[in-house]
Amino acid sequence: MTLNAAVMPTNSTRHLETYRNDWQQFIVGSSSNGVAPNPVPDLRNTGWREFERIGFPIHRRGNELWKYTDLRQIDRTEFRFGVLSSSVDRDELNQRVPLADAWHNVVFVDGMLDESLSDTGDAPAGSALKPIADFGLLGELADCTDNAFVALNTAFLSDGLFLEVADDSEVDTPIHLVFVTTGGESGLRGVYPRIAIAVGKGGSVTMIESHISVSDATHLSAPVSEITLGEDATLTHYRLQIDGEKSFHFATTRVLQEGNSDYRSTSFSVGSDIGRNDVFTQLVGEYAESTLHGVYLTTNRQHQDNEISTTHTAPHCTSDQYYKGILSGRSRAVFSGKITVERGAQKTDANQKDLNLLLSHGAEVDTKPSLEIYADDVKCAHGATAGHVDEDTLFYLQSRGVDYDTAQAMLIRGFVAEILSEFEDDELLAFLESQLDTLMPELQAASDTIGTA
Repeated sequence: MTLNAAVMPTNSTRHLETYRNDWQQFIVGSSSNGVAPNPVPDLRNTGWREFERIGFPIHRRGNELWKYTDLRQIDRTEFRFGVLSSSVDRDELNQRVPLADAWHNVVFVDGMLDESLSDTGDAPAGSALKPIADFGLLGELADCTDNAFVALNTAFLSDGLFLEVADDSEVDTPIHLVFVTTGGESGLRGVYPRIAIAVGKGGSVTMIESHISVSDATHLSAPVSEITLGEDATLTHYRLQIDGEKSFHFATTRVLQEGNSDYRSTSFSVGSDIGRNDVFTQLVGEYAESTLHGVYLTTNRQHQDNEISTTHTAPHCTSDQYYKGILSGRSRAVFSGKITVERGAQKTDANQKDLNLLLSHGAEVDTKPSLEIYADDVKCAHGATAGHVDEDTLFYLQSRGVDYDTAQAMLIRGFVAEILSEFEDDELLAFLESQLDTLMPELQAASDTIGTA
């Protein structure tokens, strides 16, 4: 079963020969350069053929999924693939992302598992960490035939992780997957992390997925996640995208849910030059629930794109999409949300909302919530807003003794607090609040709309 919403038109790739050479060297050298041999060579070959066919979606006309995101900069840049020798110090890593003792931390550096940085010992009781090839639906949920970044990820599939939760197992320890990109000594690197998760019938687990940069080098990261939830299964999925300003991050997540399953996703996105969070959930069993929430913050000329889709196939299912963005400088954001209710999916309850706070006149958001309903007994709603904090709101705080800068910061924090509070782990929440505090002066410096009429 393929979980993708639409087909991309054919495009071209400027540095196709470079990608081809790297791919061929990767195949030849996979058994001798330290990379684990790919157990699914047919899938990797398919990935390359599809990338060669479709290329990057640089032509936005007729490319509805990329209408508001310009990828010509990606096409112009020659991103190289290769196993890097860069090392990361654990103390340095711990300063950039929490590695709580209460979590089971698994660290990948430039797409490859780094056992020296990962927690030793077995996975938490009720779960198992396996090679990516053990996932039976590998390449079926995240189809590479219509997505250039999934195709690249599949073509260079070399290392990854499969998290399996046994039936009726409640995994008490959060599992933290950390993906570190160094950029290598020369930068301009492409890394393609791959993970799969299968939560068995009645199982439950919390997963934290962190993507961070530890250098200022320009790089491309295109992670892919494939997730299945059995009947009565629950997955709480926290996702952190905290990249450098020269990074390009294009994440794809595909989720298949059986009856009474509960998928709860909350994301936090900052930093990338161009970032994209592409999530698609399909509810194929009755009474399944999908909750897709997130917050994104952009400044300078950063660009954050959210492609969020849910398809209701079975009746009596519930979905909720709720995103908030804060934009300053000349940054830009995109929210393209879609809920599809198929024939027979009666008693669907679906909501979709995107709210944006524009801190400067140069910031811009393109928001496009949409519903496609083919059943007649449903409850669906959608909406979007974009605006700034008016002078009356700011004056209210100042009239009670709050100085101007503090009042600004309080209003910005208050706007995202609702979603940040969904990161229920105390250490994780404290870390994200510190990230917001670090970014606050930059957001405020570029602000020219707070307190205006």
